[in-house]
Amino acid sequence: MSTPPLSLEDRATGALVGAAVGDALGGAVEGWTPEAIAKRHGGRVTGIVEPFYKDDWRTARPIAPYHKGDGHVTDDTLMTHALVRVYEKVRDHLDAYAIADHLVPELITTPRWIPDMAAEALPLQRIFLAEKWIVARLHYGHVDPREAGVGNIVNCGAAMYMAPVGLVNAGNPDAAYAEALDIAGAHQSSYGREAAGVFAAAVAAACAPGATPGSVVAEALRLAKDGTRSAIEAVCETAARYDDPEEALAPLREAVAPYDTVGPEYRNPSLGARRPSRLHSIEELPIALGMLLVADGSYRTAVLGSVNYGRDCDSIATMSGAIAGALAGESAVPQEWSGEVARASRLDLRAPGLALAAVAREVFSRDVERRRAHEERFAALAGAA
Repeated sequence: MSTPPLSLEDRATGALVGAAVGDALGGAVEGWTPEAIAKRHGGRVTGIVEPFYKDDWRTARPIAPYHKGDGHVTDDTLMTHALVRVYEKVRDHLDAYAIADHLVPELITTPRWIPDMAAEALPLQRIFLAEKWIVARLHYGHVDPREAGVGNIVNCGAAMYMAPVGLVNAGNPDAAYAEALDIAGAHQSSYGREAAGVFAAAVAAACAPGATPGSVVAEALRLAKDGTRSAIEAVCETAARYDDPEEALAPLREAVAPYDTVGPEYRNPSLGARRPSRLHSIEELPIALGMLLVADGSYRTAVLGSVNYGRDCDSIATMSGAIAGALAGESAVPQEWSGEVARASRLDLRAPGLALAAVAREVFSRDVERRRAHEERFAALAGAA
């Protein structure tokens, strides 16, 4: 008997649970090299681990004051869930103005439990400087939302929470790409904005029945521009030669290095880091796609490969986890991980995916109505000729 196709709900929960679990696993070793990770843990990370500095997480630099590890999600998941709540309010496609009107209030008005701060606080107090930029520019600066991302550091900040855009446009990578570019314009410019569009497109492509890691990468390459496309192509060409993440760690880093502006020392970026450029790319998305290929779509293998890669591995594992989860559904995410991350982070990891699937169904119905109305108008117009 053939396996029944995965439902929209299964793919949406798979993507968002998968993203959150990847974030939690990667957060514990974020910023370190593969060598430092192996030394600290006596080998490669194979699941949820304690903070890098154990009980000194509140004061030990450079991690303090965040309790990363022990199954705690980071700002990647906080921003992803905030965007889901925006979709729940608007119940339609989003644009840059929705970020100003709805996401900014989410960040500055409603206290939430912040797992890696072990406290209830405004999300604004947890998010990184590149995300605080949204509030400074839109709430205090009253900048046109479509242009607010200009001037911000160019990093993965916008891309890391764009999985919901891909799910709302499930099966339609072109629409996901366009919507994410519009949304991300309030946050990022240049290759940071481009990566947001391509990641959303990859999630949308992963939702298509019969999708494979190869088809996801093909759609990403079809849509990606400039350095982002070149970086994905270089990394994925390298990834195709490997089926073991351990063997692929150094080659994938070597492949992406010419496009990455941060440089060899992740915590000591060069003066040219994170500036706009048509030649460069963020590191996280190409590596996530590369690990997806190395793992042949296996959630566990792709996420652990992303985690042990080091550097910005919480965001890399967020992205690979979201795509692998969308490809194979929620059952692909090990329950021993998702259950512990939900418990430790005090979050319902499934609810955002189910809520977003309901929104996606409503949006699709509206899209059909809008398309039919356009078809009628165009047919009348064309017939009049």
